[in-house]
Amino acid sequence: MPTFTVGQAAELLGVSADSVRRLIDAGQIDAVRDPAGRRRVDGAALARFCTERAEASGSTDPTLTASARNHFTGLVTKVVRDTVMAQVEIQAGPFRVVSLISREAADQLELAPGVLAVASVKSTNVGIEIPKP
Repeated sequence: MPTFTVGQAAELLGVSADSVRRLIDAGQIDAVRDPAGRRRVDGAALARFCTERAEASGSTDPTLTASARNHFTGLVTKVVRDTVMAQVEIQAGPFRVVSLISREAADQLELAPGVLAVASVKSTNVGIEIPKP
């Protein structure tokens, strides 16, 4: 399962790195130390935190508008696969993006909770991409 630096987790949550450190210290986000002593945040734990935070806020701002070519970087929080299709949920900051893609594509991208992904929105279609390292 992927892990993220404190800075990457902060960017995904839309908060400062210090805020992420405080959340880790408070036990709200799980983290481990890498061999160099730096904190690494578990992707699945961060996905759960994002989902809980979004559900707790319960707010969506209907005044926000977006152009047709937007990219939302976030964490996969849920993947439901059947024989042909997959439903993929991404938490991108305060935004929850849901996409229906082929199961083959979801399998090839190895989509699972905690994976960093990009939702590309154009018109009514949402595609899922994996950002280059």
